[in-house]
Amino acid sequence: MARELDEDDVRIRPGRGSRPRTRNRPEHADARAGVVVAVDRGRYTCRPAATGAAGRRGAAGAGGTELVAAVRGGSMRRTSVVVGDRVELVGDLSGRSGSLARIVRRDERSSLLRRTADDSDPVERPIVANADLLVIVCALTDPPPRTGLIDRCLVAAYDGGLTPVLCLTKTDLADPGPVRAAYEPLGLPVVTTRPGSDLRELLALLDGATSVFFGHSGVGKSTLVNRLVPNADRAIGVVNAVTGRGRHTSSAAIALPLPDGGTVVDTPGIRSFGLGAVQLERVLLAFDDLAAATAGCEPGCDHLTAPDCGLDEAAEAGRADPARVTSLRRLLAARATPG
Repeated sequence: MARELDEDDVRIRPGRGSRPRTRNRPEHADARAGVVVAVDRGRYTCRPAATGAAGRRGAAGAGGTELVAAVRGGSMRRTSVVVGDRVELVGDLSGRSGSLARIVRRDERSSLLRRTADDSDPVERPIVANADLLVIVCALTDPPPRTGLIDRCLVAAYDGGLTPVLCLTKTDLADPGPVRAAYEPLGLPVVTTRPGSDLRELLALLDGATSVFFGHSGVGKSTLVNRLVPNADRAIGVVNAVTGRGRHTSSAAIALPLPDGGTVVDTPGIRSFGLGAVQLERVLLAFDDLAAATAGCEPGCDHLTAPDCGLDEAAEAGRADPARVTSLRRLLAARATPG
């Protein structure tokens, strides 16, 4: 006679849980420090630090000249890694063709240059980490200066912990005086370049620092990088004579060592710079010349439509440049208006 079955006879196949197979995660005590110099479709080109004690968990900026291809490994697969990040590497660090290392840790960032797709998008897009300077490259003509983009880059620099520098190109074709006069009162270093000009003033600022070169298409950024790093071989575009726009010649950020010390990070040319990830109060940090005017505003003043805004009073009394007030309000309006 067949036995009656009960729940004890039911075999349940254990499901695959989400917990790690073991609590003893590898410590990677032999990991070697490195810095990310390029990113391309999930592959990270890294420059390892020098071997020895200093190369383990040490400073990643210095080291050998070999480059290593790597992927994010283990718990790092959901962690953002961009050019300039200081990381720790395990696996094949030979740099030979076909070799592949793994990024197992990312150090804390000292600065982060970021942008969003537009002002209504709160999702940040990290561009470069751990940079010291943001060199805003602006042509004086072909294409003409876009002071609105300069102001946006200033906001991003202050928000991300970088020191901004304004580099005016094509000074052989137009007078840099008006643009220089608009930004030097802010204490912003302004340097000028022209074909065949001496770059010593710019090099003095870049010496020993990690500098991000940023600008919209066609301003001569890649030409300048090629002059600073003779073996860079960065592609150079041509500005359209009708639209005044250049085409994108750099497709991704890449870090290049300067011959006499320091690093230049060349970035793709852009036509817009979203500030959706920047807090409204941080926008004022890029306008030190207007800070005193806003100090007397009523709490909650948006500096746009609020009555009795200190910016209006300062502009009328000649204590604030009306053009700067307009530029600040353009940023505040773009950041505050969805869509």
